[in-house]
Amino acid sequence: MIRVVSEQLSEAKIMTLREALELANQLELDLVEISPKANPPVCKIMDYKKFLYEQKRKQKEIKAKTAKVVVKEIRLGPQTDEHDFNFKVNHAIKFLKDGCKVKVDIFFKGRSIIYKDQGELKLLEFAKAVEDYGKPEQLPKLEGKRMMIILNPKK
Repeated sequence: MIRVVSEQLSEAKIMTLREALELANQLELDLVEISPKANPPVCKIMDYKKFLYEQKRKQKEIKAKTAKVVVKEIRLGPQTDEHDFNFKVNHAIKFLKDGCKVKVDIFFKGRSIIYKDQGELKLLEFAKAVEDYGKPEQLPKLEGKRMMIILNPKK
């Protein structure tokens, strides 16, 4: 015995599997098991291919609506000049206006790692320069010979 649900039936009916299959054949639809653990198991009479098509279409819509996060990278040195710094700030502002995340990193070459406090100040100054367009995700952090900060665009 199974419980049969369908748009064609006004309410759920309990019938044998053979009767349910005959009813599905008469309606030219499929008998699909929905809840096998229920007592009695629940089956639905529907067009299964149409159901799969609609599910695939919904998944496609959801995927299209999700925003793709783009991370742009800007590289500085610990002794970057004022003009270069402003040039890169303008680029970062453009990226943030476009809705991209911006990863700003300072690469320490050779012995320049002794200037890591200068690098941290540069990154904080950079974050302050673009604060109208984006906010930092976290404070500057040092990973090996790189110090980086990630800026999120403001909505």
